[in-house]
Amino acid sequence: MNKSRIYYSILFLLVIFLGILSRKISFIPLCTGDFLYAVMIYLLIRIVFISKTFFQILILALLTCYAIEFFQLYQAEWIIELRQTLFGRYVLGQGFLWSDILAYTFGAASAYITERIILKDNINQTSA
Repeated sequence: MNKSRIYYSILFLLVIFLGILSRKISFIPLCTGDFLYAVMIYLLIRIVFISKTFFQILILALLTCYAIEFFQLYQAEWIIELRQTLFGRYVLGQGFLWSDILAYTFGAASAYITERIILKDNINQTSA
């Protein structure tokens, strides 16, 4: 496995842990979980498409998060039952909220900016 994929995978698991933890601690705002969800999606897409540009990963992450959120408007009986499971609740969500779209935007953008800053610094240090 590529060394970069290992680092992104560790970050991915850490973000999942933090996201679940954010739902268990009552004083942490609910939007924190949505923010971390977008970061997790960004990292997952980065793991799968390791050679894509930062911006391509950002766009794919946002499209994925938005699609999942808008899919919550679909209310067929089978999907409602799936959303009542632990997997369905964490992955598919419960109901559409515009505030989730905002949290996803900030989460994915934060992951994008952080990655650009960190990797730009690493590239500058290795070339010096």
